[in-house]
Amino acid sequence: MMEWSDSERRVYKQIVDWEQGLFEYIPTDIERALDKWIEFGFEKLDPEIKEQFFKNLDNMLFHLHAFIQGSDSQMIAKERLIKTARVLDEDIDQVTDLKKLTIDQLVYLADQQIAKYRIYSFAQGGLAGTGGALLGVDVPAVIMLNLRAVQTLANVYGYDVNIPYEMMTSLRVFHAATLPKRMRAAGWSKLINEVQQFDDQFYYLYEKDEELTNETWLEQPLIQILKSMVIILFRKKVIQGLPLVSMAFGAGMNYKLSRQVTEFANHFYQMRYLNEKNNVEI
Repeated sequence: MMEWSDSERRVYKQIVDWEQGLFEYIPTDIERALDKWIEFGFEKLDPEIKEQFFKNLDNMLFHLHAFIQGSDSQMIAKERLIKTARVLDEDIDQVTDLKKLTIDQLVYLADQQIAKYRIYSFAQGGLAGTGGALLGVDVPAVIMLNLRAVQTLANVYGYDVNIPYEMMTSLRVFHAATLPKRMRAAGWSKLINEVQQFDDQFYYLYEKDEELTNETWLEQPLIQILKSMVIILFRKKVIQGLPLVSMAFGAGMNYKLSRQVTEFANHFYQMRYLNEKNNVEI
């Protein structure tokens, strides 16, 4: 087993402190009431209808994820990432080669990507806050931006999302990162356990139950719908010709979600990198 560097110990401690915050979080009475309300609502549905609803939701996320992964813009972003990494190590030719870099170098690259996607989310939320047609595509735009952010962070740490296992893992990371905070610790633990138990010989032939969404995940879509309602309510409050209140609200909500997703994904892939490099259980 390799000896940990000071930088690796520092990053590991940061992850552990963040992880502890997840497990120590205590849900509020409002959150508990919301859980019961959602659970009660779905208990009234026919089981077959409920199953089909979540199956369609899973398919939507899966196909959107695959579309983003194969898009020209994402391929260009991957090539740009490799070129940037090559400045740090000239022997880097593909995504998996990024694992050769030190944790400090990877954190530097990840911070650049995180800042970029947070700015994108902030700007997109502000535009959606103006209302009209942009508001109508706000929810899919939010999902796409955050899926892209997770894929990009996976690539930064040397995990190529074009590999089937890594594609599904990045989708599961997105799902866990968008769970309500009171449920995020369980999502984190499940991800870590799946990574530890996976057999490497099936790495390129990953086949597994693709169920992702259920009642516990619906809070985030509900928040996005409520955000749209608030924007509609305040978009007529114009200041100097612009609906600044609704724009600020949309930008702030989207930035908050982007920060949540990128923070979760960044810690997850940092932990995987440290585990593989130092051959220790995470």
